[in-house]
Formats: sequence, structure tokens, C-alpha cells
Amino acid sequence: MSIPARDRLLLAGAELLEGAGEQSVSTRAICERAGVQAPSLYHHFGNKQGLLEAVVSHGFREFLAAGPVGSDGGDPLGAVREGWDAHVRFGVEHPAFYSYIYGRPRRGERCGVVSDVEAMILGTLEPLASQGRLSVPAADAAAQILAASSGVTLALIMSSGEVSDWSMSARVRDAVLRSVTASVTPDPVREGTSIASAAAVLSEVLARDPGEADVLGRHETALFREWLGRLAASAQR
Repeated sequence: MSIPARDRLLLAGAELLEGAGEQSVSTRAICERAGVQAPSLYHHFGNKQGLLEAVVSHGFREFLAAGPVGSDGGDPLGAVREGWDAHVRFGVEHPAFYSYIYGRPRRGERCGVVSDVEAMILGTLEPLASQGRLSVPAADAAAQILAASSGVTLALIMSSGEVSDWSMSARVRDAVLRSVTASVTPDPVREGTSIASAAAVLSEVLARDPGEADVLGRHETALFREWLGRLAASAQR
């Protein structure tokens, strides 16, 4: 069965881009490798840039589809972490592809793949936004995550070490996520916290700042803490 011309062009563009980098990929080389004439490339993709963007977008989506993104038991924040890790891993493993996306900055111009990636991030953040767990608008959070993760990826690509510093990526990832997520104080009643657990928490608070209970008086405070201790101990029975 013959392979359609569009697919042959995508395959040729991917092989040339991965093997030699963008500077060595010409329209003529792509067409010769795909066994088609230049008008076929223009018909399907408009120009060489359109073809290479389609190659990179397809490669990135295939990479994500093969990875673990979304496997974190339905936890939205875990899914964001997985998305960051997949983004960085794709760039480090496919430096020529990634350099095509992010290595040619021009003011006011944006590779279409970048918009696709930001849309993926935004979609992953929406559950957090609906739960009130973001400290900034979801679009702002997506832009910050994309900027930080792409910077980390380029830094790892340029690193001279043979082994990538994945711990650096994790540290930056967690710092960025802390900056865009809100601290949510659990509601003991809503969350179903037991009386014993609540008593243990209150005992810890009083131990850290005993002055908070001065209003009760010394004897009453001692009695109150004794009661809290009994309630907290009931969890161990």
C-alpha cells in the first residue's frame, strides 16, 4: 500500500530535522527524500516552515501520548507535574525538534506548536482553577509554567554533562507551582476530620503558642489541654 504524499513529507521532514537540524533542512532535500515535487509540499503545508511545525507538533503529541501524563489518580496538580516532566523530557531527547520550536525567538512571532503546548497546559490547569486552587488566573499560570519549563529544557539541552540534571527541573517545577497555586485551608467538618484528629491539631497549636489560651486562665488551660490529650489519644485505641 502506497504512503500518501503528505505522510511521506512529514516523515522526510522529521528524519532530516532530527538528523541534521533546521539549518540543513531545505525544501529541495525534503521533497527529494519524500519522492514528491515542491508543489506537493506547498499544497499540503504552505511552505517549509508549515511542514516543520507540523512535524514537531506531531512528534510532541505522539511523545505525550506514549507517556504517563494523566495517570496521577485524577489529581490535577499531579497531572500538571507530569505534563512539565514530559515537556522537559521531550526537549532533552529531541534537541533538534525543540530548538526549532524555542531556539529561534523573533519579537511578535510564535511557532504554532508553542500555542498548542500552552493550550495543553491550560487544559490541565482548568480543574485546579475550578477548585479555587490557583492564586493567579489560569491563563497567567499556563504562561508562567510554559516560560519556566522551556527555559529549564533549553538549559538542560545546553548542559555539557552527559547526564541531565533532572533534580534541577523538579526544583524549578515545584517552585513555579507553589507560586501559582493557592494555599487551601482544609475545613475539618467538610473534610470529615475526626474529633481525635482535630484535638491533636489544636494541642499542637497550643504547644507552639500557649499564650493563645491565656483568656481561659492557668487552671482552665491546664484542664483544657488535658481534655484535648484524652480526645487525641482516643484515635490510638
